[in-house]
Amino acid sequence: MGISPWVVIDNIGTLVTNDPEAGAGRLGLIRDAAVVLGDGIIQWVGARAHIPQGSADATVDLGGRAALPGFVDSHAHLVFGGERAEEFAARMAGTAYAAGGIRTTVEATRRATDAELSANAARLVAESVRSGTTTIECKSGYGQSVVDELRSLEVAAEVTPETTLLAAHLTPPEFAGDTDAYVRMVCAEMVPACAPNARWIDVFCETGAFDEHQSRAVLEAGIAAGLTARVHGNQLGPGPGVRLAAELGAASVDHVNFVTGEDVEALASGETVATLLPCADFSTRNRYPDARALLDAGVTVALAADCNPGTSYTTSIPLCIALAVREMHMSPDEAVWAATAGGAAALRRSDIGHIRIGARADLIALDAPSHLHLAYRPGVPLVHEVWKDGNRQ
Repeated sequence: MGISPWVVIDNIGTLVTNDPEAGAGRLGLIRDAAVVLGDGIIQWVGARAHIPQGSADATVDLGGRAALPGFVDSHAHLVFGGERAEEFAARMAGTAYAAGGIRTTVEATRRATDAELSANAARLVAESVRSGTTTIECKSGYGQSVVDELRSLEVAAEVTPETTLLAAHLTPPEFAGDTDAYVRMVCAEMVPACAPNARWIDVFCETGAFDEHQSRAVLEAGIAAGLTARVHGNQLGPGPGVRLAAELGAASVDHVNFVTGEDVEALASGETVATLLPCADFSTRNRYPDARALLDAGVTVALAADCNPGTSYTTSIPLCIALAVREMHMSPDEAVWAATAGGAAALRRSDIGHIRIGARADLIALDAPSHLHLAYRPGVPLVHEVWKDGNRQ
């Protein structure tokens, strides 16, 4: 990454900073704003009437458009082979979703070459950038052997530093009927081999995948190897995933469709983020999470796209925002915060998700006068321009 030039982003109609000290409300809204980008970070932000003179080499006039931090997509499965369109069609015709479809992708991923996996991941990242995502997390989990999980993480590292070992996604065919043996292999072989290429350890704690005891073993092995926990939990029904995540201090527990009052209390009393994945629920016709109960209890909520070939084949955070507002009763402000600052919290990043001096120069401009249009105009490609590390994409 080269040093970016200093640029004034001027004539911003409404700027979302996510800094309440900078502007109005939780989103820190500034009207008639400007931002100075330089050397890959935010150098100045404020009312355009007070732009420092001689502060940049060039000026970009947004013509009254809205601007906001780049979206932070904290849950994605981008390293895979094949696709599962027929499974989706069958589900829309009434076949119930179950976790077993993952095995189809495991077979295709094992067959794929490194070049094919890399090209597919790069294609999906480029697609996500076009819809405003400037930071994305990427999981393994479709290899399920030491060799294939390791190469999946190597491919993931080509597109993001936020790489996650999800070897415990499902039990592979060669361990059918002996999930405990697979868990022992993950802990004893996969984690030591793959940890140098990952930042996070994740597990699918769900009926039909891994139970509480098995999930705990995987997470604790990852933590012992220097990784930080994330959890897929409570997607298909009530279960121990949320409470396990909170107990182990996981950065995030994702899906969270079926939660009890005890689950909500556990999240509210800790620092684990509840990452909601509305596009997965849209695609599976699963019930949506009760975002209002989580927010009203003070839980930090993130929104992510969960791009994967089986249950959420989209990279669109704007679609997530629209669904969160329509189906999960979040306000537009809450949904935008969750897709930016919330995603940053889920990745334990303080340098992204907001527009503040010293933050990464990641921001997007909309073909709209305010961020409200992200929910107000669903399905419309509103992202006008994207800056990543101060460079226009």
